[in-house]
Amino acid sequence: MADVLVVSELKDGELKKISKELTSAARKIADASGGKVHTVVISDNADKYAADLKAVGADTIIGVNLGDFNPEGYANGIASIIQEKKPGVVLIPHSSQGKDYSARVAIKVNAGIVADAVGLSIDGGKVVAKKPIYSGKAYANFKINSEIQIFTVRANSQEVTLKDGAGVVEKSGAGAGEVRLKSISKDLSGGNKVQLADASIIVSGGRGIKGPENWPMLQDLADTLGAALGASRATVDAGWISHSHQVGQTGKTVSPNCYIACGISGAIQHLAGMGSSKYIVAINKDGDAPIFKVATYGVVADLFEVVPALTSEFKKVLG
Repeated sequence: MADVLVVSELKDGELKKISKELTSAARKIADASGGKVHTVVISDNADKYAADLKAVGADTIIGVNLGDFNPEGYANGIASIIQEKKPGVVLIPHSSQGKDYSARVAIKVNAGIVADAVGLSIDGGKVVAKKPIYSGKAYANFKINSEIQIFTVRANSQEVTLKDGAGVVEKSGAGAGEVRLKSISKDLSGGNKVQLADASIIVSGGRGIKGPENWPMLQDLADTLGAALGASRATVDAGWISHSHQVGQTGKTVSPNCYIACGISGAIQHLAGMGSSKYIVAINKDGDAPIFKVATYGVVADLFEVVPALTSEFKKVLG
């Protein structure tokens, strides 16, 4: 039966959470089809990550050196591994890197691709991918009819389940090959202590914070919770914060366990970027703000009173 191949991601030499999420999801798919799970680690030191990946279902951990990130090089190397292992399903993080090379891989291996999946299931031997459509206002299910099915999967959308795989480490001879694209790297994180795409909790601010001088109030809450700091497009356009913090249709799409929206009205474009959050907490003094239609919990009050009080209480509880 069909094997499942996962492409993992590292940050600062450590496995990103999405790597475990996808390997765990692959284990469930492989168990349903009688296949194996191969997780690719783009590193010379795959042994370092073997135990963590084995614990969530990897039968094979494949180390490969593709050099610094380059979408052409990554596509060449990953396509070579796919052609060697011949998996029926490939799972790739729907990250800035994954979005850059995944379509190239699909073309090289003649595969169909569904991007930004938030749910994966099996029906009739095929993976069914659930993904948001119409700017997050609805969800649709998709199947791929090609022999190889490729899915990019949103971070924080898959539950990590512990189930040991065989955990055999291999080194691939695949390489980046000839590349014509030159990548220029620049840090545009805006000083984020926790990256938005990977965050389990996000504290986000909108025009209701009244000015850039009030970001420290939200940052204090975010630091207390170990959260990332997000922002609406209105605040970015006003020059109050860098674009790297923007959540929404023209910013980052996130799926945290908890999204705390402070002074955000809830425009459709913003909801498109955070509507799949597990829990949404809205703080806004306008009880008719659209954000309350999607909020799990709503606080109709002045955020300048609520946020400091929340921060104070969380500090007492969390220490």
